[in-house]
Amino acid sequence: MCPKRKFINYLINEVMSVTLRKKTIGKGRKSLYLDFYPAIPHPDTRQFTRREFLGLYIFAKPQTELEQTHNKETMLLAENICAKRTLEIQNASYGFLAKAQRQSKFLDYFKKVAAKKSGTNAWGWEMGWRYFEGYAGKHIRFCDLTEAYCEEYRDYILSGPSVGRHGRGISLNTAVAYFAKFRSMLKAAYKEKLITEDLYAQVKPIKEREVFREFLTLEELQQLAATPNDDDLMARASLFSAMTGLRYSDIETLLWSEVRGYEDNYYIQFRQEKTEGAETLPISNEAHSQLGVRAESDSRVFRGIRYSRLKPFLTLWLTGAGIQKTNFTFHCLRHTFATLQLIMGTDIHTVMRMLGQKSLKSTQRYLHLIDKVKKEASGKISLSNKTLSEVNIIDLLMKELKEINQKLASVSS
Repeated sequence: MCPKRKFINYLINEVMSVTLRKKTIGKGRKSLYLDFYPAIPHPDTRQFTRREFLGLYIFAKPQTELEQTHNKETMLLAENICAKRTLEIQNASYGFLAKAQRQSKFLDYFKKVAAKKSGTNAWGWEMGWRYFEGYAGKHIRFCDLTEAYCEEYRDYILSGPSVGRHGRGISLNTAVAYFAKFRSMLKAAYKEKLITEDLYAQVKPIKEREVFREFLTLEELQQLAATPNDDDLMARASLFSAMTGLRYSDIETLLWSEVRGYEDNYYIQFRQEKTEGAETLPISNEAHSQLGVRAESDSRVFRGIRYSRLKPFLTLWLTGAGIQKTNFTFHCLRHTFATLQLIMGTDIHTVMRMLGQKSLKSTQRYLHLIDKVKKEASGKISLSNKTLSEVNIIDLLMKELKEINQKLASVSS
């Protein structure tokens, strides 16, 4: 036998011990727990621990025969568990720790993951756990999660509940987003062996309802850019999104070190906040001009921007430009980019790559907007004496589009 194996056997047989101990917890009771020496590794986290709380209690000073009997039977049960653990440790089997961890609170796990999110994604994750808490409460454990329980929560969130002070229910597509975050937690918990069933696979997602995506026409975008505003930072960030298709979360975190190249060959290399995918995106000279004066490499390009201020800013800016749009948000600028690219004839696969999307299905959602624009364009040719529209989207941007596509092709190759 090798020296290393002999040493391990020595630790197990001569040094390792499992001791049943008591801890005063108040109200005249004591909690029973096992003390491992030396500490043993958890089978999933590989972190070392010295204690296993059994969830068993005895009376500190039993007064009645019933209390004495309770203490005697509880101690006997605890001693049996202690003996069992000793055998399991000798066999290097620590699965009981994972079983104990499944007694911990699922909501705490949900909150911990949500706390690591940033940007607009952070708000969605926070609301995701808040809605689950509104249904399940704070004390739901991993071991309480079943397929039936998850399906019941699915029905609950589809009912359009509200956890806010204003009492407004959520839309179907909002329920889709919050339930998707819940399912991702089920997937992670199963991977970490915190639940014993693959509930992520068993519980189906909520289907999203197709909604109209608000966007600006080229004429409206140009009109907006020419309209004075009261916040240069938010205006530049908005126009940059419309010209590149970047999400707010990526614009907010964009660093100067990620902006590269030179005139007529600018590009940005960054990692998407939403998908965590590494992207290289060529940008035009005009888009680059919206970035402002270059600062230190580790500085944020749009430092100081606040998402909560963007919607009211855009509403006022659009109104000043004489543009009427219902519920226009910052994300609609990304829709504007995608829609204009498709209108100008850019291949849908190229648009998909420019948006950083992994699925063509996501990009195809913009096609119904193209049909709307085509219908409007069909009415511009008339046999009457009316002046034909002077706006020709393809002619105006074809040159710049060609430059962008050439850059994208060179980067992809």
